[in-house]
Amino acid sequence: MPRTAINFDTVRKIGLALPGVEESTAYGSPALKVHGKLLASVPVNRSAEPGSLAVRVGFDDRAELLAAAPDVYYVTDHYLNYSAVLVRLSRVTPDVLRDLLGMAHKFVTAHEARRPPSRNRRKPA
Repeated sequence: MPRTAINFDTVRKIGLALPGVEESTAYGSPALKVHGKLLASVPVNRSAEPGSLAVRVGFDDRAELLAAAPDVYYVTDHYLNYSAVLVRLSRVTPDVLRDLLGMAHKFVTAHEARRPPSRNRRKPA
């Protein structure tokens, strides 16, 4: 039985099932955000292969993904300093994508919880 092609519609369906995730854009490209922070997007940098997805993950998780499945996950020079991994959608299954987006959701929400309050917020009188 042939495998169904995974595209951003599949990513959208899986991602929107996660708490606080909303459909958005990033640099004019389809994206998912959680509480306004980027979760995953269609990469716009030319260094990314067509049919890829950029997913926010921590650097340690990215290193593990790259080592475990270099045919699925990759990173280009442009993305080296970003907490993200590139994913070849043609080589990932829906279950793996679900786990990856769950990992990204945990990363983004935990990262936001550690951020100090904005300097622009007014202090109580």
